[in-house]
Amino acid sequence: QVQLVESGGGLVQPGGSLRLSCTASGSIFSINVLGWYRQAPGKERELVAVITSSGSIRYVNSVKGRFTIIRDNAKRTVYLQMNSLKPEDTAVYYCNLNGGSWGQGTQVTVSS
Repeated sequence: QVQLVESGGGLVQPGGSLRLSCTASGSIFSINVLGWYRQAPGKERELVAVITSSGSIRYVNSVKGRFTIIRDNAKRTVYLQMNSLKPEDTAVYYCNLNGGSWGQGTQVTVSS
């Protein structure tokens, strides 16, 4: 069984930064694709950033230039460095492994 545990969320003022972490554990045959998604109240879950085992990265347009996804294979961890945060970034952020397993989510609130 695979477990994903996210951390690093919180309350931050507009323009601030946060770094989310997600660590995978359990019976994992391979870690191919790691992704960060978010879901704001009343909205559908959307892809924020994804990184493959080969290092290919994709971001949703709204976070390009502000967010950075990083993976540490040795630690089975993926990070999401979020800079220049905006109120519209407020959401529950989830990590995803290989398009299957989900973490429990971590709340990010951007407000003054």
